[in-house]
Amino acid sequence: MMSRTVVPFLIMSALAFPKEPPKVDLTLKDSSGAKVSLRDYRGKIVILNFWATWCVPCNEEMPMIVELQKEYSSRGVVFIAASLDDSKTKSQIPAFVSKYQITFPVWYGATGDDLDKLGMGEAVPDTVFIDQEGHIVSRVLGQMRKEELKERLDWLTGDRSAPAPKPLVRHLGK
Repeated sequence: MMSRTVVPFLIMSALAFPKEPPKVDLTLKDSSGAKVSLRDYRGKIVILNFWATWCVPCNEEMPMIVELQKEYSSRGVVFIAASLDDSKTKSQIPAFVSKYQITFPVWYGATGDDLDKLGMGEAVPDTVFIDQEGHIVSRVLGQMRKEELKERLDWLTGDRSAPAPKPLVRHLGK
């Protein structure tokens, strides 16, 4: 039986030392069919963009992501494009990659369950911003604005002394 002094101590300890949020992980496949995982990118800032070839806003958003990837990759930021194309449309992924000159990793096989697991919306595009420890620091549901992407990238690659950007921006389901 616990003493009456131990129980309050345990409660106060839990409040004083909050549990670290869980580290996110996602395992999909690359274009060759090999397994790839977010876990392999610990120590790096990761921008994980969920998209599909048939998604009009994704087609509008991708050139901006490609442009900013060129600017921020030298600052240690890794961009990953996770496709939600299914067996009927995944054959269109190489043409999409070529059209937008995507040079960062493209992952295949993402699903609505993956979006749900990461606290995302029910439609694409959706983007997750993950810090070096593997924690989600921000999400953008729907098509990102350039200033939203830059604000998060600048904060993540800076000294983080300024207030963090909004943890959730919702452009879908307004």
